[in-house]
Amino acid sequence: QVQLVESGGGLVQPGGSLRLSCAVSGFTLHIRAMSWYRQAPGRERELVAAITSAGGVTNYADSVKGRFTISRDNAQNTVYLQMNSLKPADTAVYYCNAHQNVRGWDYDYWGQGTQVTVSS
Repeated sequence: QVQLVESGGGLVQPGGSLRLSCAVSGFTLHIRAMSWYRQAPGRERELVAAITSAGGVTNYADSVKGRFTISRDNAQNTVYLQMNSLKPADTAVYYCNAHQNVRGWDYDYWGQGTQVTVSS
């Protein structure tokens, strides 16, 4: 019931910056947190950053702390991931995630993913 559409990925040089966007639509009531995950070739999906709906508390993976910033634009119903000082190790497909709790039941929704490639 929740639709997520990522955009903003592309090819950037090491040290460059990129901003990913996640448009949220559908039945968005009771979304507790929004997150960005990534999956590199041959690796498992990993959490990159998260932000809670109540209070806007953020959490980051150690590998991106200080370089990435997650934010939420409630007026436009969009979640962003600002990525600075990009490294080749950041190359991955980035997915937007919405965690929803309705009547005590947990649900997770995923976007289609957007490719981020860091290479010279």
